[in-house]
Amino acid sequence: MAFDGVVTRSVARELHKLVGGRISKIHQPHHSDIIMQVRTQGETVKFLLSANPTYPRLHITTEEFTNPLEAPMFCMLLRKHCEGGVIESVRQIGMERIIHIDVRTRDELGDTAVRRIIVEIMGKHSNIILIDPATGIILDSAMHVTLAISQYRQVTPGRPYVTPPSQDKRDPLTVTEQAFISSLDWNGGRLDKQIVDGYTGISPLLAKEILHRAGLANRESLWAAFSQVMKAISDHAYVPSIVEANGKAYFHVVELTHLSNGVTTPYPSVQECLQAFYEGKALRDTVKQRAHDLIRFVTVERNKNVKKIEKLQQTLKDAHEADLFRLYGELITANMHQMKRGDRELVTVNWYDEAGGTITIPLDPLKTPSENLQSYYKRYNKAKNSLSIVSEQIEQAQAELLYLDGVLVQLEHATLKDAEEIREELVEQGYMRDRKKRGPRKKKDTRPELDTYLSSDGIEILVGKNNKQNEYLTNKLASSQETWLHTKDIPGSHVVIRAREFSDETLLEAANLAAFFSRAKEGSQIPVDYTLVKHVKKPSGAKPGYVIYEQQRTLYVTPDEALIRRLKSNTSSTNSATT
Repeated sequence: MAFDGVVTRSVARELHKLVGGRISKIHQPHHSDIIMQVRTQGETVKFLLSANPTYPRLHITTEEFTNPLEAPMFCMLLRKHCEGGVIESVRQIGMERIIHIDVRTRDELGDTAVRRIIVEIMGKHSNIILIDPATGIILDSAMHVTLAISQYRQVTPGRPYVTPPSQDKRDPLTVTEQAFISSLDWNGGRLDKQIVDGYTGISPLLAKEILHRAGLANRESLWAAFSQVMKAISDHAYVPSIVEANGKAYFHVVELTHLSNGVTTPYPSVQECLQAFYEGKALRDTVKQRAHDLIRFVTVERNKNVKKIEKLQQTLKDAHEADLFRLYGELITANMHQMKRGDRELVTVNWYDEAGGTITIPLDPLKTPSENLQSYYKRYNKAKNSLSIVSEQIEQAQAELLYLDGVLVQLEHATLKDAEEIREELVEQGYMRDRKKRGPRKKKDTRPELDTYLSSDGIEILVGKNNKQNEYLTNKLASSQETWLHTKDIPGSHVVIRAREFSDETLLEAANLAAFFSRAKEGSQIPVDYTLVKHVKKPSGAKPGYVIYEQQRTLYVTPDEALIRRLKSNTSSTNSATT
C-alpha cells in the first residue's frame, strides 16, 4: 500500500487550501466514493473521498464522474448535514492514514453546528464516516460494520465512534537516534520490515528506500538515511512522483532512488500525482464492476465465433476433398462384387493414376458395401454444395470476430459513459436486448465526448474510445486534410491529429496514443498506419467503427503510459490556464 501515513501527511498539508471553503454540492457516484464541490480561494474544486477497497484515497481531482439518477442514503445525509457548510479544518491523526474534516454548518433549528467527516484509508477496511463531534455518535457511514463483522468496533448509525485499534508503533518524526538504533534487532531479520513494523506511517516501499540510501547498512548509515528522510517529511519538503519500473508503477512523496532503473514522472503537487496514479486504475475497477455482464457477454460471443470459424474451416477442408470422395465412390461401384460387410478397407487400382498405382479406400466395417458407397457420395455432395457458401460464412464470422475484439479493447479503456454507449451500440446491432424499461426515450446527444490530448507542440489530438466516438471523429468531425491513425491489422481506437502541419514528434505522440488504446497495448514496436482523413472510408453496410483506407504509411512505436499521462496533463494545464 503506497498510500502510507507519510503520503497522508502530505495530502493533509495540501488540503489546508480547502479550509474556509464552502461545500456547494455533494455527489456519490459509487457506493465507496464521495465527491464534494468546494468553493475556495476564488475557484471551485472537486474533492474526492474514496473508500474503494482496492484504491482508497482522498485528493482534489479533475476527473469526470457519472452520478446515479437517485442519490444513495449516505449521500442524502451528507447533503443534509454538510452541503452549504464551511470547512473549518483538515487534519491527520498522528501519522496514521486517518483524516478528520470538520465542517461548520447549521442544524434544523438554524443553530451553528459542527459535523466531522472521518476518512479512514485502511485497504479493504477503508471507510468514510460522518459523526457529531459534540457527542461522538456516528450519523452514518459509507460502509456499515456490524457486530457480525467486527466485535471490537462497529460502525453503524447511532453507535459511538471508536478509533481503529492502535498498533503501538512509534512516531518516526520524534524518535531519537539512540531510541531508533536500540529499536532494531540487527540479528532479527530484514531491517526494512522491522522499520515498517516499528514505526507508524511508513510503508514497505518507503522502508526499502531508507535502506537503499543507507548503502551497506550499519547503525550510523541507517540512522543517517532514516533521519534525512524524516527531516524532509517534517519540513514538508515533498517530491511527488510516479516511477515505472519492472513492469509496475509506484508513487510516493519521497524521491524513490532505489528505483533508479525506472522512468520517473515528477508532479507539481501531491494531488496531481495521486490523480495520475489512481485515475485509470480506479476507473478500470469501477467499469469492470458495472460492465461485468457486458464484458462477459462480448467474450462469450467472441468465443462462439472462434469455434464457428474452426468448424467452418474444417468444413472447407473437407469440401476441398470432394473430388477424392467422388473417386472413392466410383472405385467402390466398380469393385462392389469383391466387397462384403466387415471389410475395413478396399485396395484397388486407381484408374486415374497414369502409373497404374493402387489406392487404399477406408471402409466402415459395420456398413454394407452399398452403404459405404452411399456414405462417400453423400460426403461428396455435401462438400461440393458447401464450397459455395462456407467461404462467405468464414468471412462473415471473421468480421464478427474483428468487431467483437474491437469492442473488448474499447471496454478495457472505457469510462462508465463509454461503456453505456457500447451497450447501446450492441443493442442497436441486435446482439443484446434493451434492458431499460419501455417509456418515452430521451433525445440523445449526437455529439459523443472524445478524449482530448495535447502534443508537445501544443497540437490537439483526439481519440475515439468506442465505435460511436470513432465514427463521429472520423466521418463527421475531422476535416479531410487532417491526419488519421490506427494500429495496423489490430483492433484499436481511431486517432486524429487536428492540424494540417505538425512535427515528427507530434506524429510519434499520436501514434503512441493509437498503440496504447489498442489490443497491442502491452507490446513493443507496434505498427501504426497513418493517412489523411480523406483516404479513410466506411464501406456500405459495414459494422460501426469499421473503415478501409489507402495511401497509408506505417511507423512503429512502443506504447509509453508515462507519455500518455503527460499528453493528458498538457490538456488539463491548458484548460486550467484558460479558466
